[in-house]
Amino acid sequence: MDVVDKATRSRMMAGIPSKDTKPEMTVRRFLHRRGFRYTLHDKKLPGRPDLALPKYRTAIFVHGCFWHRHPGCRYTTTPRSNEQSWQTKFEVNVSRDTKNLEALRAAGWSVIIIWECGLRGANAVAHLEWLPDIISRMPDVVYEWPA
Repeated sequence: MDVVDKATRSRMMAGIPSKDTKPEMTVRRFLHRRGFRYTLHDKKLPGRPDLALPKYRTAIFVHGCFWHRHPGCRYTTTPRSNEQSWQTKFEVNVSRDTKNLEALRAAGWSVIIIWECGLRGANAVAHLEWLPDIISRMPDVVYEWPA
């Protein structure tokens, strides 16, 4: 059972940002400081990636483990109240993510998915040192971190 009423929970969940989240801003600052230029939430690309690097034909998604269901992650939990509704929502999210990923790949874009759990803690930026190299020489693939 939830500790707050349905209207309060709805207001709380609606207040969770979908753009400019802390993990996303960490990745953006990291790449910008290393000279990478990108567009944000490009409406012309399937799924409106958090960052698009047209020069490299690379799309980057910074996924929240809860909303996008990071397999095996401790942050991938399901609220106990209204469990079936949550399950349906999560299934729709994962299905949409898969469809968008396939559309980007079909358009010749490489895709990097960075999960928020990999960016937790004080040393989050150090965990991204692999990123510039992957972007610069990335073959036409999908890359997830942490896997």
